[in-house]
Amino acid sequence: MSSEKMRALLIVEDDPALQKQIKWSLDRFESVTALDRESALVQMRRHTPAVVTMDLGLPPDSDSVSEGFKLLEQILAVEPDTKVIVLTGQNDQANALRAVAMGAYDFMPKPFDPDVLNLTVDRAFRLFELQKENRRLRSMQQPDALGGLITRDPEMLRICRTIEKVANSTATVMLLGESGTGKEVLAKGVHQASPRRNGKFVAINCAAIPENLLESELFGYEKGAFTGAAKTTVGKIETANGGTLMLDEIGDLPFSLQAKLLRFLQERTIERVGGRQEIPVDVRIVCATHQDLKALSKESRFREDLYYRLAEIVVNIPPLRARVGDAALLAHAFVRRFAQEQNRGTVSLGEEAIRAIEAHTWPGNIRELENCIKRAVIMADGNQIVREDIGLAAPDAPDGLDPALDLRAVRDAAERTAIIAALGRVNGNIVKAAELLGVSRPTLYDLMHRLGLK
Repeated sequence: MSSEKMRALLIVEDDPALQKQIKWSLDRFESVTALDRESALVQMRRHTPAVVTMDLGLPPDSDSVSEGFKLLEQILAVEPDTKVIVLTGQNDQANALRAVAMGAYDFMPKPFDPDVLNLTVDRAFRLFELQKENRRLRSMQQPDALGGLITRDPEMLRICRTIEKVANSTATVMLLGESGTGKEVLAKGVHQASPRRNGKFVAINCAAIPENLLESELFGYEKGAFTGAAKTTVGKIETANGGTLMLDEIGDLPFSLQAKLLRFLQERTIERVGGRQEIPVDVRIVCATHQDLKALSKESRFREDLYYRLAEIVVNIPPLRARVGDAALLAHAFVRRFAQEQNRGTVSLGEEAIRAIEAHTWPGNIRELENCIKRAVIMADGNQIVREDIGLAAPDAPDGLDPALDLRAVRDAAERTAIIAALGRVNGNIVKAAELLGVSRPTLYDLMHRLGLK
């Protein structure tokens, strides 16, 4: 199918004769028309055209360009990728250039050459489709630095692209998520995608080290600083100089150490325990926690000024149960890995086991799933892992098609929700609801009848 047939072309022109002429000139495209700004916006919602040709002089004041510029602004606000071609008078180049500066694709003087208009519209369609395909490919692409992360979930892929963007900056990154969601994998991804990739990646768990030892672990200590300090020892912060330091479970950092960490973040110098010399350290900080640091700061358990120093870039990692399709995808990957490690040959997951994995909520997230699959690979009697090997309850779904994957049911539920929301917004006005939903009034009546909405 040719690109011009894939999306509608919208022609906005208040002169019916000229509108008919433009439509006739562009007869190889699927065209819809509008006479003014309001009807143009309705057509935008209904058809989401890839290309729009428009006159700047529109009712109620066709001699002014105010309505045209307002429409151009609204079109690009709703659909920024729309290619708008402005048709202007011969002596109106200033407004044409202003339209291009606002985001219009191109302009053309009237009277127009039909061949040139056809060529311009054709190029606009092709550019739209190329950009659309480029976005699709980019959305599927995972940064090389995060090659170890297995996901197809749109939200996780968006997070991967966020990590790729912030990695080249010096901003401190805060990773928020439940235990076992992969915070350290993403922290290593920040390091690998950054200019510091050749430096060290050092991680320290603030919850795993006793409070009286954590300061010396982080900042190091001088010889004789305390009993047993037989030699000067470099701390984790200093060890990570030129690289990246991950402070895991930062919410458990003792309040007494928070002031010292804040001073380091401000000054980028440290003093070892028992020392007086200020040592400059160049290190990228990535911190992670499963706790609500804002709530802790309100309870005076975490310094608010430290929180804002650490939260320059905040990344919220969704739990495994919220990642579409990732539980089964990861389970298959873990089976392959552990089968190879345990010399089990070819091992696969049975259908009932996969259904149980998809239905389970995984409170321990990826870490729980990984341990579960490792145990199942070791304990399975045959080459197929069954549900009993995994130790999960049978899902409630009946035999046959899974209702959660029934496209008709999913579509009906989505349409019902959208129609109810639209009707509520316009106080039950069917005409306005149809415009809001981008469908014709008869189509809306048919949908309401099919879905049992009165």
